[in-house]
Amino acid sequence: MGGAVVDEGPTGVKAPDGGWGWAVLFGCFVITGFSYAFPKAVSVFFKELMHEFGIGYSDTAWISSILLAMLYGTGPLCSVCVNRFGCRPVMLVGGLFASLGMVAASFCTSIIQVYLTTGVITGLGLALNFQPSLIMLNRYFNKRRPMANGLAAAGSPVFLCALSPLGQLLQDHYGWRGGFLVLGGLLLNCCVCAALMRPLVASQPGGGQGPQRPPRRLLDLSVFRDRGFVLYAAATSIMVLGLFVPPVFVVSYAKDMKVPDTQAAFLLTILGFIDIFARPAAGFLTGLQKVRPYSVYLFSFAMFFNGFTDLTGSTASDYGGLVVFCIFFGISYGMVGALQFEVLMAIVGTSKFSSAIGLVLLLEAVAVLIGPPSGGKLLDATHVYKYVFILAGAEVLTSSLVLLLGNCFCIRKRPREPRPEAAAAEEEKLHRPPADTGVDSREVEHFLKAEPERNGEVVHTPETSV
Repeated sequence: MGGAVVDEGPTGVKAPDGGWGWAVLFGCFVITGFSYAFPKAVSVFFKELMHEFGIGYSDTAWISSILLAMLYGTGPLCSVCVNRFGCRPVMLVGGLFASLGMVAASFCTSIIQVYLTTGVITGLGLALNFQPSLIMLNRYFNKRRPMANGLAAAGSPVFLCALSPLGQLLQDHYGWRGGFLVLGGLLLNCCVCAALMRPLVASQPGGGQGPQRPPRRLLDLSVFRDRGFVLYAAATSIMVLGLFVPPVFVVSYAKDMKVPDTQAAFLLTILGFIDIFARPAAGFLTGLQKVRPYSVYLFSFAMFFNGFTDLTGSTASDYGGLVVFCIFFGISYGMVGALQFEVLMAIVGTSKFSSAIGLVLLLEAVAVLIGPPSGGKLLDATHVYKYVFILAGAEVLTSSLVLLLGNCFCIRKRPREPRPEAAAAEEEKLHRPPADTGVDSREVEHFLKAEPERNGEVVHTPETSV
């Protein structure tokens, strides 16, 4: 697979770490909010869909599952599109797809049509926006990249807190069809965010264009040769198996304790509110000069913290215990959300990030489809929520150990390459004549007259002269 890169970050261009980058950060914040919050916010309409089509909850739950599967599973396709056409055109098309899917869903007459429109078309549109927005964020920020990632990741809990009440309000006033139509219009804002993704251009002193880059592969599979990437992909895939399980079951866990429905639903509000502040805080912490070189270890700690919180949450015996669990889970969950793509950027670099993130999301898609259903089967077999939380905690703890131990023992540190300035100074030093060596001018003159050819001159003889 080969092809030219249209919107690849130009070599030699320094990330501005500000300026127009703040507009790019805002666009990434909105895209991240829609991508992660939309599959959860759609669940507000499930009861009306069940009544409309005469189906059960498990059938309607497939809408969110297909949305998430498209968001994660189409990662390689997004990488190919970005490397071929560039970030901005791909995001514009994605915004149109996301809006078109919801508008078309408002006219559906069967649940299968809703799967195809809301699940497949809207899910593909969100995927075509989410991945390119992260790539552009990586190009515009370098020194402030951890902070930028943390602020962009905060879009997920902010939009979740906003879209869920909005969806309920739309359903009460316009029904599920009118609600889908309005949400489709809101998703057109993805096109506005796409317009903000202005590609970086290398400025040339003479006004001319820079040297042409050689063609690159549309999907760079050479990232699998990097041990760091392989370990990261393995660790995050294991992590995703249990990461999303507690938020799915915590409300049912509270109801099983005879907690009123309103108080049980308030647990997710607490979790989301803590998450809003945890993600930017984790980004600012990682951006500190003394902390940033150890971002991989901080990410491993965040996963360990999250898994340990799941294990302790399994011991909760009343509503107060679940509130404490949601507070600490929100902190650890926010740290994981803020650090996961920052660490991937640090491992593979800017040039391979577009391919690396697509492959990672594809691997995580399998885990996303396995994780919550496996927890549900365990719950059906035991009818004990404690075991579900223990399973999720064990999976996340395992992922943290894989990343930590693999980084410590399996990755050899590469020798640092000398800087260009140092190499030039060393070369100049080698070719510099010794200062304390005296040269007789008469010997030099005799040498130049006797052997002119050895010194780069041409001997003019009657045969060679014109």
